[in-house]
Amino acid sequence: MGLDFSTAADLREAVAATGYLADDELATIAWLATRLHRPLLVEGEPGTGKTALAEALASACGVPLIRLQCHEGIDASQALYDWDFPRQILHLRAIEAVDGTRSLEDAESGLFDERFLVARPILRALREAPAVLLVDEIDRADDEFEAFLLEVLSTWQVSIPEFGTVRATTPPLVVLTSNRTREVHDALKRRCLYQWLEHPSLERELAIVRSRAPEVSEELAGQVVRVIQGIRTDRELLKPPGVAETLDWARALHELGVRDLDTESAAASLGVAVKYREDFDRVRAALDRLMAR
Repeated sequence: MGLDFSTAADLREAVAATGYLADDELATIAWLATRLHRPLLVEGEPGTGKTALAEALASACGVPLIRLQCHEGIDASQALYDWDFPRQILHLRAIEAVDGTRSLEDAESGLFDERFLVARPILRALREAPAVLLVDEIDRADDEFEAFLLEVLSTWQVSIPEFGTVRATTPPLVVLTSNRTREVHDALKRRCLYQWLEHPSLERELAIVRSRAPEVSEELAGQVVRVIQGIRTDRELLKPPGVAETLDWARALHELGVRDLDTESAAASLGVAVKYREDFDRVRAALDRLMAR
């Protein structure tokens, strides 16, 4: 299929078929990213659907999803490529055993060819494009990694000293996500298109549950979504539940045989939706009020 949609509406319909319900604004900026070959930086609270957007785009387009999970201390070698040193050593030993007449230079020349190259996510995305490259939680990486990433996204190529230059024949669609634990540098932001994701409205979240968990009854889905929406209004929570937690909770209650959500069943299964002790205590104490909404 590829990354070619005639209109933003076409893209919205395609990702909706995968179960991801994008509004007009998000569909438009994602479509522009595919047309302009620009990376898309998506920021927002955890659980608002940033990673799921990249997954839905890859599925809708029928292209590979290649994920680079960022973390503190990540460097270019972890994102780009590495050499399979154990296989290289075995190769040298095999040459020594079979052909002891070859010179050192001849033996070394065969160490840096395709069979020993380990492609990490960015190199894979350049070579396998069209593809969706998800750079997840870029805010966890450091400044040096951002600078490296900016260069790659500007040229769509990387140079491997022992191997040569690898260029993308078709630029991958790059989706960068950030939970905004720190600010991404302006240089990288200027290279990207940008979208901030909020938690969905009650109506949209209910539509998501209907689409992604059709086995859950209409009544139970509505009750779960209303309680989740109420939980999120508590600004003192460490981590408000996201859409993934809404879906998990609705499915869990369905598996428990709950048809009408009550305080007892909500309290018994609350750990599906709330994952911090302090949040758990606050929400459990407020369940009667939340159920009455």
